[in-house]
Amino acid sequence: MAISSPQKRTDMKTGRRTPISLGPPAFLWVPALFVAVAMLLAPVYLVIRTASAGQDALSLFLRERTALVLVRTVALAISVTAATSAIAIPLAWLTVRTDLPLRKLWSVLTILPLVVPSYVGGFVLVAAFGPRGMLQHLLSGPFGIERLPEIYGFPGALLALTLFSYPYMLLNVRAALAGMDPALEEAARSLGRGPRSTFFHVTLQHLRPAAASGALLVALYTLSDFGAVSLLQFDSFTRQIYVQYQGSFDRTLAAVFSLVLVALTISVLFAEGRVRGKLRYYRSGVGTGRPPMVVSLGRWKWPALFFCGSIVLFSLFIPIAILSYWLVQGLLASIPLQAVWAAALHSALASGLAAIVTVTMALPVAILAVRYSGRLSSLLERISYIGFALPGIVIALSLVFFGIRFATPFYQTLGMLVFAYMVLFLPQAVGSVRSSVMQISPRLEEAARSLGHSPPSVLARITLPLIRNGLLGGAALVFLTVMKELPATLVLSPIGFDTLATEVWNATTEGLFAQAAMPALLLIAVSSGAIVLLLLQEKRAGRVER
Repeated sequence: MAISSPQKRTDMKTGRRTPISLGPPAFLWVPALFVAVAMLLAPVYLVIRTASAGQDALSLFLRERTALVLVRTVALAISVTAATSAIAIPLAWLTVRTDLPLRKLWSVLTILPLVVPSYVGGFVLVAAFGPRGMLQHLLSGPFGIERLPEIYGFPGALLALTLFSYPYMLLNVRAALAGMDPALEEAARSLGRGPRSTFFHVTLQHLRPAAASGALLVALYTLSDFGAVSLLQFDSFTRQIYVQYQGSFDRTLAAVFSLVLVALTISVLFAEGRVRGKLRYYRSGVGTGRPPMVVSLGRWKWPALFFCGSIVLFSLFIPIAILSYWLVQGLLASIPLQAVWAAALHSALASGLAAIVTVTMALPVAILAVRYSGRLSSLLERISYIGFALPGIVIALSLVFFGIRFATPFYQTLGMLVFAYMVLFLPQAVGSVRSSVMQISPRLEEAARSLGHSPPSVLARITLPLIRNGLLGGAALVFLTVMKELPATLVLSPIGFDTLATEVWNATTEGLFAQAAMPALLLIAVSSGAIVLLLLQEKRAGRVER
């Protein structure tokens, strides 16, 4: 058996050939280890805080109140996931596989509710259907109706989270439908199955992996949501954690609730992984892909248009109309808007810094996972995804403890807030950067090393220019998400450092709908712009690949 000799490089000054080190350089694994430590701060804090309480923590776990909050939270997550499935799967099929009129327009409009933060959606429901809302005002005069059915609690939270989280599942299912081999359905039709039987027994069965991934995103979004459940006064874990943090000197109960929420989130991740791990749907042979047959809706065209229009109306147009109404009311009342522009600058500053820091810290993790595959690099990559399983309020609570005990000068500074954003949204950047690094042939970097370039030089001259699109995409995604982040911003932002998210929250909780309208609309406008840029970048990348 032949033994290959180690790679060598030629020193450009001396001309000597020296072996190339195949181990990861320090400038990669040192920051990667820092990322791992940062990601483990929150779970370690929760375990230490809960364990230090001893029997008291156990009694808090076993309290009836904890069980009730658990049941409410699980019931909301299951209900929202089921409701989004009932909306997203038909929408995906209509916008991908049918002759729906204006199909491309509906494809864009049905995704746009993704830019509406949950707390803005909660604010819209309260402003429209709350005790002093628009509907109450319209009905009280001509009809004398003084009280409407209660919007608060479970119904309001279910409605808000369903309307503004279904695009997470829609994107997954629509991509699966677009990439599905039409020969599967054609084979079923040739064996005598009708259109309805083919849809339920073939199409839906092959959408199960995508639906499971979408359900995971919706369930995690529901478990981690703070704004909508708080504004609509539904007692989920996130709201109870914040209440305990704000109103109690002993935050052991908040730590207990946080630990239960983390365990619940990890359980959801594990269950989805088990389901996804068993499902494999792909073609058994090679061949050229072709577009699927377009299904004619016939007499169902108008009901399909009504369905799409109703979803877009309630999840996009009505929220924007209500926000615009309250904005006009505020302008007519000469409400000062200077604070809104200051908050917009603060949001842009924090989001920009968070995007730069997060992508920078994601780079070594992604390169180690792709170029230096092994147990350590794999472990570091998995640890970097812990932020995906931790709600913002849990991260914020753990960093409050860490800042007070071990980093007092760092506490309640912009640096700590950006650090929290990095922990929360690093998985988004790692995924984007990792996929870009995987598309680069390692031979390009090896050639540069053989010509005498050091690892940092190879990174700067070869790797970074080639993964520029992945870096920009990850940064844009982090920027967009940070703009909408609420619980971590509420808890960790410096004194006087208001953002658009906190402006919406503060005005809404005080019932000042007119003051909340401007920052809410600015948030939606910025988020919409970021979504458009991401879509345009994807199209350009697709054209380059072709």
